Amino acid sequence: MAETKPKKSTSKKAKSENDLLTYKGKPLLRCGNEIYYGNPEDKYVVIFRLEDNNILGDITVSKRVIIELKTNEGSRSQLIRQAEREGLYKALDLGVFWLEQALENG
Repeated sequence: MAETKPKKSTSKKAKSENDLLTYKGKPLLRCGNEIYYGNPEDKYVVIFRLEDNNILGDITVSKRVIIELKTNEGSRSQLIRQAEREGLYKALDLGVFWLEQALENG
């Protein structure tokens, strides 16, 4: 009996969309010690700045995270809200709430 191999996607667009890490339908992109959360086309984006990193085994864990809700206007972006939380989980919870609220209110 012949084996069937899964079809490979030849479209570059399909591959790049699948490579993005998403959370609740919005992309997460890490650049150094910053994590950007939100769609590039939306009016607002959340930035998580990872501070006070600790090394546990072979991974790095952030003790303190600064959350910033900003307008998504490139170099002219404005800070709307800022807070600090212990750990990425608590920071992500607050950042997602802020972004959803900002996008609903316009």
